Amino acid sequence: MAGIYIHIPFCRQACNYCNFHFSTSLKLKKEMLAAIHAELELQKHYLDNPVIETIYLGGGTPSLLAADEIEMLTDHIARHYDINSLKEFTIETNPDDLALPYIKSLRHTLINRFSIGVQSFFDTDLLYMNRAHNAREADNAIKAVQDAGFGNITIDLIYGTPGLTDKNWQYNLQQVNELGVPHFSAYALTVEEKTALHHNIKSGKSQPVNPEQSASQFEILMDFAEQAGFEHYEISNLAKPGHHAIHNTNYWLGIPYIGIGPSAHSFNGTTRQWNIANNALYIKSLLQDKQLNFELEVLTPEQSLNEYIMTSLRTSWGLDIEKVARDWGGDYVNAVLEDSERFIEDGKLIRDNNSLVLTNKGKLFADYIAGELFV
Repeated sequence: MAGIYIHIPFCRQACNYCNFHFSTSLKLKKEMLAAIHAELELQKHYLDNPVIETIYLGGGTPSLLAADEIEMLTDHIARHYDINSLKEFTIETNPDDLALPYIKSLRHTLINRFSIGVQSFFDTDLLYMNRAHNAREADNAIKAVQDAGFGNITIDLIYGTPGLTDKNWQYNLQQVNELGVPHFSAYALTVEEKTALHHNIKSGKSQPVNPEQSASQFEILMDFAEQAGFEHYEISNLAKPGHHAIHNTNYWLGIPYIGIGPSAHSFNGTTRQWNIANNALYIKSLLQDKQLNFELEVLTPEQSLNEYIMTSLRTSWGLDIEKVARDWGGDYVNAVLEDSERFIEDGKLIRDNNSLVLTNKGKLFADYIAGELFV
């Protein structure tokens, strides 16, 4: 089975830390949806197995779409792909979009999972990040989604924000429990170049991020997960048993997916491609030129293995040594195992039967360790 990711490249307001592709102008929304419909039809043979298990509306802010626009999008998918085995249909949302009438209108769609961009339950953090909502709206949005009958909810939280004390971070985590949210993602605030936050910090308008604070709050996150019964199944993702995100888990398992929309990425097992990150040119290529404007990369065995090392080490199930032997060969297994020895001795990795798994200590150095195991 496979997944479809659809990038909706519009936002009401620009968060200052975001480096994803989006526009705050909705002028091209109608044309964009028409182009997305065209790409869905054009790319229907990209996947060898057209049976779709998951659909994910990401962005940007997909909750800017009306229910009837989502229904038309779904109908178009069903026309060209087999969605009879669909298990999960996620929509990313902002709290300020989640008025009860809008949520109820989504009951008529196939959406069965909400991803709500809360980020924090403190207004000072939200102001620092230039979010469009406030803390009360975040709380109300979660309750409104639940009241409308949607139980499969995930929220995003950000830690390491200047001014976010450990006490406030613990409060944010406790709200997940108190609100009965079965899944959440927690990300350290990172400062990407060419973002407003990067400029503000460089010019002294905003406080810089403290890596030691982020590390400390990640440790608080791990302690909370253990005490509250959340499975820390990926570095940034935590779930109650039975509530793992299917779509994202399939990414980490290397299952093929197709990405639709400007800047969206696709992967079919051997190649990776990504669409042009320009709304006007994306629309023109599909509606006028009748072709997709994208770049393609054919993965070498080494690149493919390195991607597997990076993604698998971020998960609770870890790197499968037998899979490496089966898919890449014994020489690569020996190289990975040899490079892993010092991290095992240092207590950052453990070898659990035929898997290499990060310890809690190792999770603090996940990207570094993965890089050291690259072939």
